[in-house]
Amino acid sequence: MIEVKRRDSESVESLLRRFSKRIQQSGVIVRTKKRRFFATPKTKREQREDALRRTAIRARREYLRKTGQLSEEDLRSRNPRIRAMIKRTIRK
Repeated sequence: MIEVKRRDSESVESLLRRFSKRIQQSGVIVRTKKRRFFATPKTKREQREDALRRTAIRARREYLRKTGQLSEEDLRSRNPRIRAMIKRTIRK
């Protein structure tokens, strides 16, 4: 546990600044963030399924671009309507 004692005639802001610096240097915040946002690693099966899904999406987008159903601008777009169209056509 980190403890900081107030010095003679030290302001509260200065004390807080010293405390914050000690916390940063100790790595407490980094450790707690790692613990809080821990994500279990994906299994080989999940990795394979994700890779196949990404490949299918890329292939479908390329097909739609070549057939003129999707413009270059649409490919860069983050529009949910366009994304839904690409995903919907993949499932068929």
